[in-house]
Amino acid sequence: MRDLGAGFGHLLKGQRWVARHGKSYGFGLLPGLITLVLYVGALVALALWGADFVGWATPFADDWSSPWAGLFRGFLTAVLFALALLLAVLTFTAVTLLVGQPFYESLSERVDRDVSPDGSAPESGLPLLRELWISARDSLRLLVRAAIWGVLLFALGFIPVVGQTVVPVVGFFVTGFFLTEELTSVALQRRGVQMRERLALLRSRKTLVWGFGTPLGLAFLVPVVAVFLMPGAVAGATLLARELLGEETKDGDEAPADTNATF
Repeated sequence: MRDLGAGFGHLLKGQRWVARHGKSYGFGLLPGLITLVLYVGALVALALWGADFVGWATPFADDWSSPWAGLFRGFLTAVLFALALLLAVLTFTAVTLLVGQPFYESLSERVDRDVSPDGSAPESGLPLLRELWISARDSLRLLVRAAIWGVLLFALGFIPVVGQTVVPVVGFFVTGFFLTEELTSVALQRRGVQMRERLALLRSRKTLVWGFGTPLGLAFLVPVVAVFLMPGAVAGATLLARELLGEETKDGDEAPADTNATF
């Protein structure tokens, strides 16, 4: 229970940090807004033409008697849209981090400097293009794993009783783990921690990870909320990464706001 509270505490501290650093927060909103527009456009297109796609993909149902063809295709259309929504929640953070890599890298460094006792921040020393490549590669791996989990959980949702009770709860914890993995990657990649090592770190403190990521995942069900929480989530994930690595951190809650910060 202590780790659950500590994880949630990092999430709140991250939101407080960006609230005190206005320009960092403003720049941190841009990648989320761009990603939101892309996702909304894709979901609107699916809502408009999803039924046509299902009809094209199920020609064998053309000769079915009424109302079975309509019910079958309506069910598949609903399944397709629900799956798209689930994948959108699971992948929104990864895509936003990829789009906003330079913004969030700078934000994470500022958090490190603010809370580090000596005012320093780890640097990867890699060229920007190399960092973008590593981020894109890891994001793709994460998207594949998220898609597999999404399909699995959606299929398990059809199991009577269990699918309507246990599976949704498991789904929120899985989503929380994925979100934390994505968000901490900004700070951990800068420290040279590879994806396999990052996973080992997160799995060693699952309750801490769930305390941070699960409530965030619930909030991220509303895409607009996800955009506004994203900068603070990156800041909080940096604090979480420091705890996972055992790095000393001073209490940054009273640190003065830097209103002149730029990226």
